[in-house]
Amino acid sequence: MVARRGRAVSERPSRPPWSEFKSALDAAGFRPSRQLGQNFLLDENVARAIVVDAGVAPGDQVLEVGPGLGFLSVHLAHIGVKLNCIEVDSRLASIATEFLRPYPDAQVILGDALEGKHALGPELLALIPAAGDWHLVANLPYSISGPVLALIANHPNPPRSLSVLVQKEVAERLCASGGSAQFGPLSVAVQLAFQMRAGRGVSPGAFSPRPKVESRLVHGELRSPLLPQQARVEIRDLAATLLQRRRQVLRRVLADHVGDRETACTHLKQAGLDPGMRVGAVTLEGWETLARELNPVQEAPEPP
Repeated sequence: MVARRGRAVSERPSRPPWSEFKSALDAAGFRPSRQLGQNFLLDENVARAIVVDAGVAPGDQVLEVGPGLGFLSVHLAHIGVKLNCIEVDSRLASIATEFLRPYPDAQVILGDALEGKHALGPELLALIPAAGDWHLVANLPYSISGPVLALIANHPNPPRSLSVLVQKEVAERLCASGGSAQFGPLSVAVQLAFQMRAGRGVSPGAFSPRPKVESRLVHGELRSPLLPQQARVEIRDLAATLLQRRRQVLRRVLADHVGDRETACTHLKQAGLDPGMRVGAVTLEGWETLARELNPVQEAPEPP
């Protein structure tokens, strides 16, 4: 289902204050779902910071996952980007559509960002261009932030940049240094495609209803050169499998993976990794090297 596009206007409209979004929410009789992570951004300064951090410009293709009422969406549309939003709740999609009505290059699509736990939903996939630059900018619902980012990072055409507001704990994992306690499968999946950095922290008071956790803005720039999709998937899957036993010795865990200890030690030495190190101490570069050693037929990085 496609919500109606905004109509063209002769001059840029003014952005409505949060009170108008709150009134629309109350009029619809909508009660946010904590299970779906529906905590609506209400802070103007945070919304502006997200847009500035994203660095998007008029005419840029932007995807927003989980626009909710459209508060951040209006800030994005206001600068003239070509904005596609995907929202799972039909009532919220209708409200966001009304607030985006003055912007001809903004639309809200009704659909689920995920299909199950391990695939992006067809409505979201239809919004990602097969080629060319695009950007992900969103206040991601807490319940789907990790899976959505990991899957988008593994897409054949990942975004040129991402600027997302996520739960603080997720932000720490996204930006974790290799070998740290927070560095895990999500870190590997996302950092294979993006150079990540943490931005400003955001308190619960910036949302309605107030979440029980802190949030943080994170930004990622697409790596250049970028490893081919199949190589990224193989590295991600290897790391995810072995990191289930992150506190154990690497040679022992890899031996179970490849079949015997001698073969495991040979692979580790060829990859320049200490067989006696803990699995959790392997860096992103270590996972790349080990995956290449285990499966040497990997394509060269994609050109920038």
